[in-house]
Amino acid sequence: MSNQLHRRKFLTSMIGLPVIASACSAPKAASTSASSEKLPGSSNGLKTSLNAFSFNAPLSNGSMTISDMLDFCATAGFEGADITGYYFKGYPQVPPDEYLFQIKRKAFRLGLEISGTGVRNDFTIADKIKREQDVMLVKKWIEVAAKIGAPVIRIFAGNQKNEGISKEAVTEWMLKDIQACVDYGKQYGVIIGLQNHNDFIQTADQVIKIIETINSEWLGLVLDTGSYRVLDPYEEIAKSIKHTVNWQIKENIFINGAEKETDMEKLMGIIKSSGYKGYLPIETLGEGDPKIKATSLLAKLQKAMM
Repeated sequence: MSNQLHRRKFLTSMIGLPVIASACSAPKAASTSASSEKLPGSSNGLKTSLNAFSFNAPLSNGSMTISDMLDFCATAGFEGADITGYYFKGYPQVPPDEYLFQIKRKAFRLGLEISGTGVRNDFTIADKIKREQDVMLVKKWIEVAAKIGAPVIRIFAGNQKNEGISKEAVTEWMLKDIQACVDYGKQYGVIIGLQNHNDFIQTADQVIKIIETINSEWLGLVLDTGSYRVLDPYEEIAKSIKHTVNWQIKENIFINGAEKETDMEKLMGIIKSSGYKGYLPIETLGEGDPKIKATSLLAKLQKAMM
């Protein structure tokens, strides 16, 4: 019997089947009580995350692995993790895909999203060859970000003093280097996040000038709440939040040169009023058990998010 005849008989037999799929397979509506049990901030598009630098010491000395950190994030109640590139095996070299995909799968199985990653670079170095090497470093890790599903990769401006070279000249070559990274990130669907790090960039106006000069939807700000130290930090945050694509929310900020505990309610008021949607990675610093410190800061953030 020909294949056409077999197919005709099969289709003919299907005509008489009752249409029951819509009746038996439609999902039941979730109960009101279940749908109302949302994580803090989930209703307004905000989610928590942990920046791996919070565990810099144990991740650097090998007493903790990225896998261990992901386990902690899931247990503590984070929704995401920002896995800084330094802590991947072999950094600054790109790890094998097998290793990257193991981490990606581990995060997925734990219900965590990888909210970002980052590298060390310095685009204020006067040596053009060294800057080109750092551009290549960023490009390689853009590819890593795409493989692990990180939407943002954090880069720095740099911290060289460059005596005898004007700030305008440094800015000019920095813009070219950042533009090269942005163009490459666009090819892989990865946003470049320039962090204000109290280095070459110290004020909101400085970071805004760089971002708006390049003027690309593939470039934004990783807003470091602890690194606006020249002017009022809350005013600086409010001014630059329009360009923010990710965060480093820290325990303390600097007001008139003095370190003060972050007013989480005030900070969250600025964030909510801005319309920002996305992840709010926290980063703890200093002495103390990083697990206790991260859990404590997460609780303060979640309370403010409600």
